[in-house]
Amino acid sequence: MRLLLDTHVLLWSLLAPDRLSPATADALRDPANVLLASAVSAWEIAIKQSLGKLTLPGPADLWLPEACLSTGIDWLPVSPADALAVTRLPWHHRDPFDRLLVAQVRGGLTLVTHDRAMAPYGVAVMWA
Repeated sequence: MRLLLDTHVLLWSLLAPDRLSPATADALRDPANVLLASAVSAWEIAIKQSLGKLTLPGPADLWLPEACLSTGIDWLPVSPADALAVTRLPWHHRDPFDRLLVAQVRGGLTLVTHDRAMAPYGVAVMWA
């Protein structure tokens, strides 16, 4: 399975894995699954850290790439098609980062999230 981690799930997997459900933790450890983090999550994390709303073990631009590399999480770039697909999404969710994640998973990925506001989009979801 190809799993796209919502930003909070990405952070939980790296900093607080005990916050994940047992099923999600097992799925993230399963070598048969491909773990992906969106470039939009990197952007969200960088913004939140620079605003003082997020504390990380180091500067996001140094810590996050290394943390993902060391845990086998690959990066999913944001394409113009992903960004433009947001125009076709209903407004179930107002967060621009989450809307872009929804647009990205519509290409056959499963979104790993704890955010119940994602449910109305009808995309494949694994609840964290």
